Amino acid sequence: LDSKTELPLVDAGKCRHELDWLYGINLSRLLTESALRQGRGYATLSTGRVQGPTLGFVVEREEEMSCFVPIPFWTIDTTIVHENEILSLEYGKDKITSKAEAKSVCDECRDVLLDVKAVESREIQQYPPYPFDLSSLQSEAYRHFGYSPARTLASAERLYLDALISYPRTSSQKLPSDIGYDEILRGIAHHAVYQPLVSKLMTRGDLHPNNGPKDDPAHPAIFPTGESPKRPMSGGEAKLYDLISRRFMATFADSSLKTSSRIILMHNNHRFFVSGSRVIKLGWIEFYRPYVLDDARPLPDLRIGDRAKVQGIKAIEKFTQPPHPYNPSSLLKKMEDANIGTKATRAGIIDLLYARGYVREERMRASELADKVTDTLSKYCPLIINSSFTANLENLMQDIQNGTVSRRGVLVEALDHLRPIMLALAENQEQIGSELSDVIVIQRAEDVTFDTPCPKCGLKLAVVRSRGTGKRFIGCDGKWQTGCNFALPLPQFGNLTLLKRRCNACGFQMVQARSRGRRPLVSCPRCYATKAREMKPGSSKSKIPAEIPRDAPSAT
Repeated sequence: LDSKTELPLVDAGKCRHELDWLYGINLSRLLTESALRQGRGYATLSTGRVQGPTLGFVVEREEEMSCFVPIPFWTIDTTIVHENEILSLEYGKDKITSKAEAKSVCDECRDVLLDVKAVESREIQQYPPYPFDLSSLQSEAYRHFGYSPARTLASAERLYLDALISYPRTSSQKLPSDIGYDEILRGIAHHAVYQPLVSKLMTRGDLHPNNGPKDDPAHPAIFPTGESPKRPMSGGEAKLYDLISRRFMATFADSSLKTSSRIILMHNNHRFFVSGSRVIKLGWIEFYRPYVLDDARPLPDLRIGDRAKVQGIKAIEKFTQPPHPYNPSSLLKKMEDANIGTKATRAGIIDLLYARGYVREERMRASELADKVTDTLSKYCPLIINSSFTANLENLMQDIQNGTVSRRGVLVEALDHLRPIMLALAENQEQIGSELSDVIVIQRAEDVTFDTPCPKCGLKLAVVRSRGTGKRFIGCDGKWQTGCNFALPLPQFGNLTLLKRRCNACGFQMVQARSRGRRPLVSCPRCYATKAREMKPGSSKSKIPAEIPRDAPSAT
C-alpha cells in the first residue's frame, strides 16, 4: 500500500465499519431486549446511524400525509374548434381559489371568439446525459423497469462478474479516456441492435463523453466493457445491460434541439394558451431510446389575428394533494441528498426497513411499529434519527480519507456521543419495552389477519402455517368452530405483507411477497386460485393450488 494515498482510504473504510457496528449492534440489541423482557414474544428490532434517519424520513412523510388538510381550488377546462379539430386550452391562472371567480370566468368566456394575440417560440438545447453512477443507474432502472435499488445492484454485480460492465459500486459520473472508447464501441457493435448507432458515433472522429460533476477516486462511471457474454443473460440482466450500453453511447452524442412554442389567445382580460413542442435535432435521444420520453406535441396552425370560438368551458373543482409516499428510488435519492449511507449500503438499508416490518408496500407506508420506534428514539436519543449528525460523521470519514483527521479521533468523538444515548435508553428500558411490546403484539396480529372476511362463513381469514409441510396459506378461523374448510394459496418465498388494496376483479385483499434483490410479487390469492383451477381441465373445483409461484404474473 502507498502510505500517503491508500492507508487513509483504508482507515476511512475501517472507521465506517466500526461506527456502524458500535451504533447498530448496541442500539439494536437494547431495543430488542427491552421488548423481549416483557415476555410477549420475540421481535427483531434494529436501528443505527444510517437506518435511524432513513426510517425517520419515512415516518416524517407519513405524518405529513396524515396531517395534510386538502384545500379546494378550481381550474378552467376550455376547448375551441379550429379547422374541424377540437383543441384544449389552458387558462392563464393555474389555480383559482374562489368558486365565484371561476364561475365568473366561465360566464364571461362562454361561446365567445378568442383572438390570437401572440405566438411565442424558443429553441431548447438538451445536453447528453451524464454517464451512470450507481445512484442514477438505480433511479433509471426503477423508473423504466420497476426494479428496486437492491435488485439493480444485484443484477449489475452479476454483469460485472461476467466482465460485461465495469465495477458498479461507484459514485463517479466521469469516463476517463484510458478505458478505450473506440474499443468498447467496437465490442458492443457485435450486438446487431447497436451496430447502426455505433457506426454513427465512429464517424465523428474524436469521442468526448459528457462527463458529470461527481467523481470517485476509486472507480470510474459505469460502462459496458464490450466483451461478449459467455452465457445467456437473464431478462433482468439483459434489460440492465441494454440501459447501460445505450446510456454509454448517448454520452458521446450531440445535444438534442427542440422548439417549444406557445399560442396566446385573449378575450378582454382573460388569457388562454396552448403549448406544443417539436424536435429539430434528435442528437443523443436517438441513442438513448426507448429510455427517453417523447414529449413532442404539434401546435395548431393559428396565427396572430386569427379567431377561434370557445366550444366548451367549465370550472373543475380540485383539491391540493398531500406529498407522495416515498418509493425505494425516491428514498434512496433522499438518502444521497442528505449524505447518509454510501452508494453500496443505501439499497440494503431500504430492504432492511421492509424486513423489520417498519414499512409496507412499494409506495412506502410506515407501520405502527415504525412510528413507535421512531417516537422512542426521538424521545430518549434524538441524535440517532438526526440526519445532520449522520452526515457529519460521513464528512469526518471523508476527512480521514483526505488525511486531515485521524481515525482514532473520530471514534473517540463518536463514542462520546454514544455513551449518553445508551445510558438514556438503559435508564428507561422497562418503559421502552412496554411501549414497544404493545405495538409488536398489535402489529403481529394485523400482519396475519385479513380485512376481507371468509366468503363461505363470514368469519376472519388469517395466514396459517401447515404443521405437516410448513407451508403458509390462508385459512378460516371457522375451521374449529363451524368446520369451514375455505383456504387459498400464498407465495412461499420472501416477506409477506397484507396490502390495504383490493383486487379490482373480485374485491379480495391483495398480498405482496418481497425478497431481497427481486421485484415484489403482488397478487390476489383468490383470483390466482380460480385461474389455476381453470387451467387444469377435469380437476376438482374444491382443490386449490399448493402455492403462488415466484414467476406468477404480478397484479397491477
